[in-house]
Amino acid sequence: MSEQEFEYTTKMIKANLSNFSAWHNRSQLIPRLLSDRHADSAARRTLLDQEFDLITQALYTDPYDQSLWFYHQYLMTTLSVKCPEKWRIVRELDDGDRVEYLQTQLEMLRDMLDGTDDCKWIYQALLTTAQECREVESGDEVVSTVEMEEWMVQLERLDPLRKGRWVDWRKSLGL
Repeated sequence: MSEQEFEYTTKMIKANLSNFSAWHNRSQLIPRLLSDRHADSAARRTLLDQEFDLITQALYTDPYDQSLWFYHQYLMTTLSVKCPEKWRIVRELDDGDRVEYLQTQLEMLRDMLDGTDDCKWIYQALLTTAQECREVESGDEVVSTVEMEEWMVQLERLDPLRKGRWVDWRKSLGL
């Protein structure tokens, strides 16, 4: 059943990128799908790479769509050492692998700013990814504090209604 449901989410997403239910269902199906497939490490990496390709293409199509950013955040969460093993797409990630994925996402997000520098979702994703980089001990080698400060300023400017949230996050990031 999980294969059919997964294919159905793909069909629904292709019909309407903003289908939050399809994206959410997809995130819930992936662990079951991998289990049903008895996926080895290579198959898990392939699926993760395919999912990043899918969401990247979707984000370039409509970077202002909140549902796409929630799915992107789901994928990013599966890279974290804090993610429970049963929810990880790839279970055998070392810090080097994590940094590689994080750097790829940072490059993509930085590139997205060209022409869409008024999209708060990009800044939020940049800061979240930078925070994860710090936790994997790649810190300032990948993202400078100055760059993070610039992103935070833009986020605060674009989303003043959540000022308290950004102030708290700024403090937790040490900016």
